[in-house]
Amino acid sequence: MANFYTDNEDIKFHLNNPKMKPIVDLKERNYKIFETENYGNDNIDPCDIKPYNFEDAIDNYSEVLTIVGEICGDIIAPNAEGVDEEGPRLENNRVHYASGTVENMKALKQARLTGMTLPRRYGGLNFPATAYNMAVEMVSRGDASLMNLFGLQDIGETVYEFADDETKKNFLHRFSSGESTGAMILTEPDAGSDLQAVNLKAHFDEKANTWKLNGVKRFITNGNAELSLVLARSEDGTKDGRGLSMFLYDRDDTVQIRRIENKMGIHGSPTCEMVFKDSPCILVGKRKFGLIKYVMALMNGARLGIGSQSIGISEAAYREALKYAKERVQFGKTIDQFPGVYEMLTDMKVKIAAGRSLLYETSRFVDMYKVYEDIEAERKLSNEEKQDMKKYKRRADFYTPLLKGLTSEYCNSIAYDAIQIHGGTGFMKDFPVERLYRDARITTIYEGTTQLQVVAAIRGVTSGLFTEMMEEYQNEKISPELEYLNKHLKEMKNEYVEAMRIAEAPEDNEFLDFHARRLVEMAGNIIMGHLLVLDADRDIKYKPMAELFIKKGQPENTEKFNKIKTIDRDDLGLYKTLSI
Repeated sequence: MANFYTDNEDIKFHLNNPKMKPIVDLKERNYKIFETENYGNDNIDPCDIKPYNFEDAIDNYSEVLTIVGEICGDIIAPNAEGVDEEGPRLENNRVHYASGTVENMKALKQARLTGMTLPRRYGGLNFPATAYNMAVEMVSRGDASLMNLFGLQDIGETVYEFADDETKKNFLHRFSSGESTGAMILTEPDAGSDLQAVNLKAHFDEKANTWKLNGVKRFITNGNAELSLVLARSEDGTKDGRGLSMFLYDRDDTVQIRRIENKMGIHGSPTCEMVFKDSPCILVGKRKFGLIKYVMALMNGARLGIGSQSIGISEAAYREALKYAKERVQFGKTIDQFPGVYEMLTDMKVKIAAGRSLLYETSRFVDMYKVYEDIEAERKLSNEEKQDMKKYKRRADFYTPLLKGLTSEYCNSIAYDAIQIHGGTGFMKDFPVERLYRDARITTIYEGTTQLQVVAAIRGVTSGLFTEMMEEYQNEKISPELEYLNKHLKEMKNEYVEAMRIAEAPEDNEFLDFHARRLVEMAGNIIMGHLLVLDADRDIKYKPMAELFIKKGQPENTEKFNKIKTIDRDDLGLYKTLSI
């Protein structure tokens, strides 16, 4: 029997990171909610266990992740090809999932995995985002399209964070029980990346005493969901983000699903065009805060999920490539013995390790600030706690686009190389890599393209946050035998700082934007290099990956630095002219 958790030691390695302790201690309120009668009862479902200390909590997470891994290996992955071929269908204004998707969702629901991050009082498992994203990674490795259903648990979490008590009481159990799936309904035909241009109208019907929605939404993942968060224009006469509010829509017959999009990949996930016609809904939080607060929180969660999805697809593609290379014989030996192939396989493995370290570092930042926000709803935070919350929120805000941008690009590169290693057979539908290649492509596009992630992440460059983090990592105590790697990273940081100076010197935003991706990728190489060194300090088996990543990253950064030095402000005109 396959198990995507027990066959991947790297996930358990990150689960056991010592940095998890303050997260779990706060999440479990220092274990004051532990019920002694549950401990030692072999008949208790792991989902019901309330941990009595940190080690017990990690063991509990590990038990649940073992269940996730088993479902992924034995059910989700075997169903993936059939789901890709069958896809969802639209009948009588209702979307029907592929039969394999129905089986997958049933297994996850029966295992009580549909409300992992929600508090126990709402039927959830009270998991931190870090452990939840490990589940998302495994689900994505099994079938990336299923992640777009399973990963929409963020909808329930957003309701928990911002809705009033009555709304939470009425709806959150529907998420955690698996009774209802979720969707975030944001995009419109003329409002894709520019959500300030959203025009779907929300008006308050005095006679019905409820808000109602009217308009069209497009490219909606899982648009058939029972419970959806909808971004709509609630303020007449407005044209920007300040006129938008967030609403919870409970699926009824007032919405027409015009079609399911015919997509290149992730076929199991229905992407819908929807027409709202006086559809009743509930205001979530305050009016006018829909985009500037609630959608930003929702999108950050989604982008973290795409980071997990990207690592999951990458892991699947690498394993398929490795398996094929070990079996395919050419010129009297298996092709994994040829330098041109084993270099590609090694690069894939190293990229996955670096991306995974960035994923779970980012997840821990998210966990820290969110648990403080949750505690703040119960009691007043101390000044120290408030400062911690702000610190981790800032880190999460800048690391999230960095993560999404870099890991999704890695995902596409790894899927590409997996096809290449398969040769002509990879171009056929006989092997899973063909599907993985198609599924990978969307990761650099949805929830904000790579170019938009750069726009968000460049603030981590200009604000100095990425430089601060490099210095913090540099100052962490590590084994003397790893210091030579930190020396190389320090050289890379100095080069990065000089590149920043050059890009910012003209005080021209367009010039800075032109070099933004190079600066962000330089920062990413240094940060991931440091994270791999810290991984190697915990387990020496990660040393070769840290060394190879830095050896490859250093000349890459120098190449970007040289381009920043070479292309000056006057050259932008050439690029503009030639682009027409």
